[in-house]
Amino acid sequence: MSSKYRKLFSLFTAFIIIVLGKYVIVAQTEIRGDWKASVNSEKSEKKLNLSMSRNSGKNNRNQMGSSFDVKDFEGLSESQFANSNVRFSLTREAGRVDFEGNFSNNKGSGTFVFRPDQQFFSAMKSRGFDFEKPSKNSRENEVENRMFAAMALDVKLATADDLLSANFGDLDVDDLFKATIFKIDSSFMREMKASGFPNLGMEELVKARIFKIDAEFLRSLNENGLATEDFENVVKMRIFKITPEFINGVRAEGFSKLDIEDLVKMKIFNIDAEFIRKARAEGVPMDVEKLVQKRIGVWGK
Repeated sequence: MSSKYRKLFSLFTAFIIIVLGKYVIVAQTEIRGDWKASVNSEKSEKKLNLSMSRNSGKNNRNQMGSSFDVKDFEGLSESQFANSNVRFSLTREAGRVDFEGNFSNNKGSGTFVFRPDQQFFSAMKSRGFDFEKPSKNSRENEVENRMFAAMALDVKLATADDLLSANFGDLDVDDLFKATIFKIDSSFMREMKASGFPNLGMEELVKARIFKIDAEFLRSLNENGLATEDFENVVKMRIFKITPEFINGVRAEGFSKLDIEDLVKMKIFNIDAEFIRKARAEGVPMDVEKLVQKRIGVWGK
C-alpha cells in the first residue's frame, strides 16, 4: 500500500472511530488501579476486606470496597496471608480482575487490571441497559466507571431479566445498580404493587428496603385501618417507629382521628397510652399540643 493510500486509510479509520466511538465500547478496554486488603478472621471462615481504587478523571479517585470469601478468588489461599507475593483473580459476569502484589501479617496491597467482558455489556444493551448512554450529569470516564461498578457490585444479567419481567416502566443502568445493592427483585416489586402502591418507582423501592417496608408491614397497616395513599407517610411511620400497636394504644385513649403529623409528634415526644392516662388524671386537656407541652414541662405555666 502506497503512503498516499495508507494516509487515506488512516484518516478514514480515524473518522470511523470519531463517529462511532461514542456508541461502541472499545473491545480492548482495560481498567487499572491499586488494591489494598485486610483479613477479617473474627468469623469462623476468614473474609477478605478488599478495596480497589483508580484514577477517574482529573483529580478524581474512584474507590470501591467489599468483603469477599477467600474462595471467590482464583489463585489465593489463606496460607498466603502471613507473608507472600501473590497473583490471583476474580471473575464475574462483567469481567475479570487480575491482581498482583503481596501480603504480610494479614494485610495486602498491589495493583490490578480489570478487563470488561464485552459480551456482557452488549447483552445488557440489548435489554435496554446501555452502559454507554451518558447520564444527565455525564462526567469524564463515565463509561469506565459504570463498567467498573458493574464488576464491583457483581451485577448480573439474571437481575436485569428479573427486573424487566416486573413491568415497572423504563429502567436504566443506575436502577440496575440500585436493585443489586438493595436486593430489589421482581417478587418484591410485585408485592409492593399488590399492597396498594402500583406506581412506585425505583427510588421509592429503595426507601422501602432501607426502612424495611414490605408487603407484610403494609398489610398490618390496612388491617388496623391505617391505609394511606401517600407512600411518604408510610416512610415517616417507619422512620419514627410508629407501629400499629402504638397507634391502637393512643386510639384506645380517645385519639381516634390522628393524622400522620400528629402521630409523628406524639412519637417524637414519647406520648404513648400510659403517658396520656397520667396526663388525663392530672387534668391536661386531651389535645396533642397540650400533651406535648406537658411532656416538655411548660403546660399550665
